[in-house]
Amino acid sequence: MASNAHRAKKHPYLNRSTALLALVLLFFTQLLPAKALFGYSETKQDKLEAVTHWVQLLIRHIKEDTPEGNCSSREFNRCHLNNWMIFIDQIRSLPKHQQITAINQYANKKEYVIDLENYATPDYWAIVKEFLFQGGDCEDYAITKLFTMRELGYDIEMARIVVLQDTNLNIPHAVLALYVDGDILILDNQLQTVVSHSSIAHYIPLYAVNENAWWIYTPPY
Repeated sequence: MASNAHRAKKHPYLNRSTALLALVLLFFTQLLPAKALFGYSETKQDKLEAVTHWVQLLIRHIKEDTPEGNCSSREFNRCHLNNWMIFIDQIRSLPKHQQITAINQYANKKEYVIDLENYATPDYWAIVKEFLFQGGDCEDYAITKLFTMRELGYDIEMARIVVLQDTNLNIPHAVLALYVDGDILILDNQLQTVVSHSSIAHYIPLYAVNENAWWIYTPPY
């Protein structure tokens, strides 16, 4: 101990240089994008308003996804969310992985309907009420799964809607990614089971979003 103390006093600049080098390495490490989803590198973007259709959906979700209204109406309204809330209460006491499986299966039972048929537009992101009433396409499944997780109290920072390219079908696609117990689980309307991202080789992530931020993905090399 005494000899170490003596060396520290004798070479003060060595300690300072080492500490400075550690700070520099930490700084640049934080700047580098992390390898994550499907093995791709990701860069976090803080300006959520850049994803316009997502921000508009969040506003509509806050205003409209409330279980109120007349359930006998043939027009979709807030009361049509009652069955969703009943489902959430039924699985609330289940273990985490059973909840996740149930959520994936619940949403996947809804009919797949393209946006042009539902909304006369090629790209529309539906809130929960709209999707549960008249079905929807891939991102609508992921959106309902995300908000179901939130209703159950899951940390929204651990969930992302991921827009990607399906290289098998050569089409754009969207899934929900959950960061759980050191893994990234994929809830996909094309799969009835929840799987790890590491088991999927044909998805190229483009960007992901949740209520607080969004991410851009780039190839690992």
